[in-house]
Amino acid sequence: FILFLFILFLSLQVHEVYKIYIFSLFLGYLLQFENSALLVSPLLSLVVALMLVKCLQLNVKKRTFVAKIMKFIHFYLVCTLTVTLNIIMKTFVPHKENGHMLKFLEVKLGLNMTKNFTMNWLLCQESLQAPSQEFFLRLTQSSLLPFYILVLIICFLSMMQVIFRRINGESLKETVTLEDGRIGERPEIIYHVIHTIFFGSLAMIIEGLKYLWTPYVCMLAAFGVCSPELWTTLFKWLRLRTVHPVLLALILSMAVPTIIGLSLWKEFFPRLMTELTELQEFYDPDTVELMTWIKRQAPVAAVFAGSPQLMGAIKLCTGWMVTSLPLYNDDDLLKRNENIYQIYSKRSAEDIYKILTSYKANYLIVEDAICNEVGTMRGCRVKDLLDIANGHVVCEDGDKLTYSKYGRFCHEVKINYSPYVNYFTRVYWNRSYFVYKINTVISFQS
Repeated sequence: FILFLFILFLSLQVHEVYKIYIFSLFLGYLLQFENSALLVSPLLSLVVALMLVKCLQLNVKKRTFVAKIMKFIHFYLVCTLTVTLNIIMKTFVPHKENGHMLKFLEVKLGLNMTKNFTMNWLLCQESLQAPSQEFFLRLTQSSLLPFYILVLIICFLSMMQVIFRRINGESLKETVTLEDGRIGERPEIIYHVIHTIFFGSLAMIIEGLKYLWTPYVCMLAAFGVCSPELWTTLFKWLRLRTVHPVLLALILSMAVPTIIGLSLWKEFFPRLMTELTELQEFYDPDTVELMTWIKRQAPVAAVFAGSPQLMGAIKLCTGWMVTSLPLYNDDDLLKRNENIYQIYSKRSAEDIYKILTSYKANYLIVEDAICNEVGTMRGCRVKDLLDIANGHVVCEDGDKLTYSKYGRFCHEVKINYSPYVNYFTRVYWNRSYFVYKINTVISFQS
């Protein structure tokens, strides 16, 4: 929409993109089990507002004072109508607010501080950290990052040239020839350059979002080195006169990809073949024993509670019902994960029992790796985060422990004394896992 205001896109092209956005949102709504969050998303309201305002748009002569006034009115109507439609949609469409993601970004960017377990736990996830040096080193070793930066700089500078010309009143050309040396004149180039910059900015904050940015890096780098237009644009800037720029651009657009391909094949193909010949198998006997016990001994209707990662593995390997799953984009699931994680906090047996029975759990699995965790990242152990959230540790005073009349549940339940044995009965254990049956009838013992 903003690029259209700069007259960088033709009206017909923009209208087609709007249709694609509407179709994608509708398809996502159906495939995500009628996800109401998509119906109340600002994107849908924006696209509908754009299409409605387009119907009201008047044909006036370009580059006139009236045209500039109409463009301002167009922008104002779109913004106003977007907000209005979004408020109406949120009023009439039942939905759940996803405010946890905005809070996470606030804390991630250092705009806020929190003791909330879920927020701090998300910040400690490896996929939500900033990219490591190794990530950029791998991209550089494969020659991807240097060529991507080269292509991006040329396309971006050419795009800025085009924007400057539009501001000065130059009209948009219907077709751009190779001899023009204006790769930034092409609307699709502008569109993808803006997208790759936005995705790159997100990936610099959260490494897990590299799955959005890396494909763009590959696409833009491959397009650039194979495009005679990019080389022609570069040679026009350099004012190359010894060789015809178009001829040299055609040669380089074939030679450079060939050289890159041969160098990558020489360096990575032997390594790839070596890796393919290495046969390895998964070896975690404790987890295998746990899954085998669940399949053979647990009732079919049993519901298991434990850490989200382990519950995801149980769901995949056995098919048994679980109380939580390792999903970070649902507020209810995150709250449920926080409650289940209380088994590693300093809470009473009765509190833990009430939490687990509220989710209709029949079995509890305590992981020794979490209960006795020695984390490498300071303050990112699950039990540390729980102590902070529950007020059992004060960060401001040098991590001093405050008084709690209850011991850590995951330790105390293993000792098998009252009141823990009144609520939980150990039915299976190995070196890594302790499985407790949650008693339906509580018999208090002295």
